Amino acid sequence: MLNKFDDYPIHQTAEPLAHPVTSDRNVYDRTWFNGYARDGSYYFGVGMAIYPHRGILDGAFSVVQPNGRQHCFYGSRRAPTERSEMQVGPYRIEVVKPMRQARVVLENNPSGITCELTFSARTAAIEEKHQTLWSGARRVMDATRFDQFGRWQGWIRHPDGEIQVDEEVCLGTKDRSWGVRGVGEPEAGGAPTRPNGIFFLWAPLIWEDHITHAIFFDGPHGEQLVREGLEAPLYPSEAALPPGSEDGFCQRMATAAHRVQYHPGTRLAKSAEIDLVDLHGKTRTIALEPILKFQMKGLGYLHPDWGQGMWKGELELGGESFDPRQLDMLARENLHVQQVVRASDGESEGIGVLEQICIGPYAPAGFTDFFDGAKG
Repeated sequence: MLNKFDDYPIHQTAEPLAHPVTSDRNVYDRTWFNGYARDGSYYFGVGMAIYPHRGILDGAFSVVQPNGRQHCFYGSRRAPTERSEMQVGPYRIEVVKPMRQARVVLENNPSGITCELTFSARTAAIEEKHQTLWSGARRVMDATRFDQFGRWQGWIRHPDGEIQVDEEVCLGTKDRSWGVRGVGEPEAGGAPTRPNGIFFLWAPLIWEDHITHAIFFDGPHGEQLVREGLEAPLYPSEAALPPGSEDGFCQRMATAAHRVQYHPGTRLAKSAEIDLVDLHGKTRTIALEPILKFQMKGLGYLHPDWGQGMWKGELELGGESFDPRQLDMLARENLHVQQVVRASDGESEGIGVLEQICIGPYAPAGFTDFFDGAKG
């Protein structure tokens, strides 16, 4: 099976590019963005992914404002042969300049949400440490991700109003990842296995002239599975980025640590601290104060009906609106969240997001079951 990228000298195996190197049905290739106002007056999320062995391309767009409803658009279709065809019905993502600029368009559809947005990078591409997680002898996650930090320009219309998105106000993070991770309907057959839990924390933050980032996967006892912290330059504009994809100035930390305080009766972060420990042992402690919550099910994560990689038909569109303040925060589909956060290291102030999901026992927080909340 050939596609037009086979005309470029970019092959990594002896197979055409449409043939993933593994036959694991959970192969995926995902584009994801967030965008948020500096003052926490809105947040939006963008996602689209192809699952080659499931034959599906799906995407979602969702937006929330304080004291309002979160609005969501979902779309799913049979995967196209051409990987550059990043479109599901009225929704598309365009790579305007690779590693520099992207455009997101959502045209009229039954959800009542439309947008036209342009993301411009202000950092070089930053490759995260390769992420491999195991369940027994099987890799359940084997993925590469890179991030870029930037800003947004454009507009969003939703059932409760309109947002004018100004690049002086709206910041965001681009997240490209690919490899293998659990998506779609669960596999059936074989001997029964014990359900797996997960603890994940992800904190991309923007400061005046640089960014910081921290990534954590922990086991149920708090053991380190993946742990990474880094700092990188923030350039004044897309035009100021040096040539090439990476700039060579990303500083990798020796390690990172986290401490999370939870709202009683939930697994939602009330506050958090992150330590970035450099190669000389110097620790930078960053305090995070959440100011706006976004439910990641609005982009398909853990969604019972619009979960990522689930077959919906040749082309199917959907949408919903809900009040994030009225949800059962211990229901499985509501455990995955991002919060816009104010950041402080005691000397300077930043802004960014804290993403978290914790399912199953997690000793550092006192969670002993799959869906119990923090003690009061």
